[in-house]
Amino acid sequence: MNIRTMLAASTAILLAGAASADTMKIGITQNNVGVDSYQTTYEKAFIAAADANADIEAVVLDAGGDVARQIAQMEDLIQQEVDAIIIWPTNGEAVIPAVRKAQKAGIPVVVTNSNIAEAGFDFIKSFSGPDNITQGARSAEIMCDKFKDMGIADEAQVVHITGQPGYTTAIERAKGFEDRLPEVCPNVTIVDTQPGDWNREKSQQVMEAFLVKYDDIDGVYAGDDNMGVGALNAAKAAGRDGIIFVGATNFAVGYEAMAAGDYWGSIYQSPVDDAEAALQTAVDILSGKDIPFLNYFDTPKITQDNMGEFTKPVF
Repeated sequence: MNIRTMLAASTAILLAGAASADTMKIGITQNNVGVDSYQTTYEKAFIAAADANADIEAVVLDAGGDVARQIAQMEDLIQQEVDAIIIWPTNGEAVIPAVRKAQKAGIPVVVTNSNIAEAGFDFIKSFSGPDNITQGARSAEIMCDKFKDMGIADEAQVVHITGQPGYTTAIERAKGFEDRLPEVCPNVTIVDTQPGDWNREKSQQVMEAFLVKYDDIDGVYAGDDNMGVGALNAAKAAGRDGIIFVGATNFAVGYEAMAAGDYWGSIYQSPVDDAEAALQTAVDILSGKDIPFLNYFDTPKITQDNMGEFTKPVF
């Protein structure tokens, strides 16, 4: 059986020929493949996993970070009468009506990587991805433990760089961090929080502004290492040494900065595992298997102390 993986930015390219009756036609609309290397690697892994399964015909779309485009892509997949839809939401609230429409059409929906808002839970079959609140909490523990080792847990000041506003992963990682930090280090103060939009350059600018505004910054928590390294670059350029940088998804640049001794820790998360888990979740649903509603995969802590146990991320 020939596998046809169809790639498009906003609408599917339809190829001639019909799939056999037992083929599962699975569509995915992604958040923004071009924004960072994690999403690029995820897409490659998803396509590879689909190509490796003779029972899958995949329709692979990318919303380019545009909510309206993603909603249009959902409409397109519904019209194509795919057997299942996987969505990586551009905005956890805004996509709910489109997800509901798919559910009404009898198409099971799997949310991948970043969950939709809770109001949409009735319209999806499963969430496949990391537990972002746990990730944020683990990042807080990493930072607190380091402050205790340094003897500054009773006075440290932290700035927080979040992901894209309205994006569920950003909201959950921020909540996990901000709820857990006062539990483990009650005297540490978060003095400011600004969005970095998952973008290294913007995060560098945010950090530059923090450095001008605050003479005393002991730690930086960033929603992922892409943003964290942007903040690190700003601190290096300003000659501000000794700041503890902690992220929430370990990128290759974060791993390298950890190896260099400039970046303390993060959370290890594989985009390959993420992509393969989402596709397998959709396949399991179509095969009639029972799966958890929240289908998490584990994302452990990684710091300079234990990084030798982990391979360098490929993104």
